[in-house]
Amino acid sequence: MTVHAAIAQQGQRPNIVFILADDLGYGDIAPYGQQLIQTPNLTRLANEGMKYTQFYAGTSVCAPSRSSLMTGLHTGHTPIRGNKEVDPEGQWPIPASVPTIGELMKMAGYTTGVFGKWGLGFVGSEGDPLRHGFDRFYGYNCQGEAHRYYPTHLWDNDTRIDLQGNAQLQKPVTYAPELIQEKALRFIEANSAKPFLLLLTYTLPHAELLMPEDSLLAMYKGKFPEKPYNGNDYGIKAGRMGYASQPYPHAAFAAMVTRLDAYVGQVLDKLKALGIDQHTLVIFTSDNGPHLEGGADPDFFRSSGGLRGAKRDLYEGGIREPFIVKWPGKVKAGTVSDAVGAFWDVMPTLADVINEPLGIATDGISMLPSMLGQKQPKHNHLYWEFHENGGTQAVLFGNWKCIRLHVDDPSKTRLELYDLSKDRGERHDLAATYPEIVRNAVFIMDHEHVPSNDFPLAVER
Repeated sequence: MTVHAAIAQQGQRPNIVFILADDLGYGDIAPYGQQLIQTPNLTRLANEGMKYTQFYAGTSVCAPSRSSLMTGLHTGHTPIRGNKEVDPEGQWPIPASVPTIGELMKMAGYTTGVFGKWGLGFVGSEGDPLRHGFDRFYGYNCQGEAHRYYPTHLWDNDTRIDLQGNAQLQKPVTYAPELIQEKALRFIEANSAKPFLLLLTYTLPHAELLMPEDSLLAMYKGKFPEKPYNGNDYGIKAGRMGYASQPYPHAAFAAMVTRLDAYVGQVLDKLKALGIDQHTLVIFTSDNGPHLEGGADPDFFRSSGGLRGAKRDLYEGGIREPFIVKWPGKVKAGTVSDAVGAFWDVMPTLADVINEPLGIATDGISMLPSMLGQKQPKHNHLYWEFHENGGTQAVLFGNWKCIRLHVDDPSKTRLELYDLSKDRGERHDLAATYPEIVRNAVFIMDHEHVPSNDFPLAVER
């Protein structure tokens, strides 16, 4: 019996809980080798499901990576390709005409909600989550506002929720991730009797190394050497940008990852308590590689898991992410997959999971066969672009990874080539040795990049 037939026989489609961490590196959690930070719930998730070893984000910063996830299109095609701010708040809006995961699931009869960070269009704009298939949104609409864990306000659908005191106090009182988690758990409770899609777009462990003075922070204080970080502290003139000072940056970062893990555990426990865990697909991943801001020290924690690079790089450390799936009775517990996938595969995968025709063209393929232990179709190639630091393109085909750097300046442009089967750390550039493979890679890059008036890439010269 196929999985679709089994679901139909059960008379219900699975709930979908998609958990997206913010700036969590490939090596930041125990299932991927982390030894200094405790993540028991993510270990539990991996033990009860499947861990992927070569799954990629949309690109190496927030908004375009999330746009790729939402639309099923890589960053040469997706409409949002950079962190472009819009005054007075929010980012460049994803067009209302572009189909998203929210709309796919809504049209299939799912109740849909996103809790956490959006960053794809301000309230009332074309990019408002309520215009992209989501019944409920709670959290940070703007990723600039999400730089602060004690922000002045959050959004509940189109209503601004002011958090009194946070902007005026040296030691603010309302920790936004706790509010967001509480609302997300209520969403699960309210919709437990019908199929739902829940996107949990946590801000943890993004940049500002700040959290309540609680037991999670206490468990790491004194365990690591510390170099205090002096930042832009809270107060009347602080503003939304920048990050607060932190006397214990190593302890704070570790505690934030463990807090993220605790939130995942609360979701898993809620599903079980409501008796719906056996027909819920849970997916966990991150939007890009580990950050370097706010006092963070990814080298100390080996956050990239031995891979080269971090956030804002198209080396593996900037885009290869943890990807864990749990679906009782469908995904075999404790398994590992080396199937190669990326964010633009999520939309066709979810369409396949709920046996719903996609009806639109995407750059993705369904990863459901690999989840079920079946033969997985393969991509001919994966493509990324990044619009900061002079512009970068990258393509992965077979074992070969080619990167084109500084595309905005022909005098600086260079091409690098790596064989990931022998050099996952991308230490040995083979471009001069294999010029024909480099030419093939450049052909793919030029073909996959479709010009955008809103986000031009200098390669269009």
